Amino acid sequence: MHLKLDLKIFLFLLLFLLTSQFEIYIVIMIFAIIHELGHLIAGLILGFKVEEIKLTPMGVRLQFKVESEEYNKKVKRGNMLNVKKAIIALAGPITNIIIFTTLILIQNLDLYFTQTYIYQIIVYSNILIAIFNMIPIYPMDGGRFISEILKIKIGYKKAYKITYLLSKTILIILTATASIAILYLKNIAIFFIIMYLWCLEIQEIRRYNKRKNIEKIVEEVENKRHNMV
Repeated sequence: MHLKLDLKIFLFLLLFLLTSQFEIYIVIMIFAIIHELGHLIAGLILGFKVEEIKLTPMGVRLQFKVESEEYNKKVKRGNMLNVKKAIIALAGPITNIIIFTTLILIQNLDLYFTQTYIYQIIVYSNILIAIFNMIPIYPMDGGRFISEILKIKIGYKKAYKITYLLSKTILIILTATASIAILYLKNIAIFFIIMYLWCLEIQEIRRYNKRKNIEKIVEEVENKRHNMV
């Protein structure tokens, strides 16, 4: 198992410290880690082993090791591996939904805790984390879930293409919306969050282009072999 640290986390820490939102960022990080525990528990229950743990500005990211035999377990037109990955992708946001739903329900008990500022931060942090991660941008949880479902329905090649186009389109819309939000809310943190999403998207664009080049080479080799026959 490998441990990695994304150095951009220090930039985010400095940013929230300068904007007097350090407490909010720490609470978000704590529940982002709990969010990732949801992924971890789901992955372990489904029989996966953790291959990499990476600490990022938005929490912790896990990468599970996939054994070769997983690719051979078929279910209808898809692969059981895709079903498992889709479940793992949903497990994180579901964890945050359970937390903020429980907190909202106990509000009726008239406890002192529910009247405090920290209670409000915890509720809104979990709502924010759940919504943020369900954005259909790969490699966010929403993007991963859609990608795995598409792989089952239409196959890997078309799924990669649709996921790539969807992620890019949604991110452009988010960037335009965030620009208006920054103008009115005067919150520079929104800008850095969008920039972070673009960093993730650029990485995925490079992987997508590399995948396309490999597919093109394989296709050319197969065509040459077919012509020779």
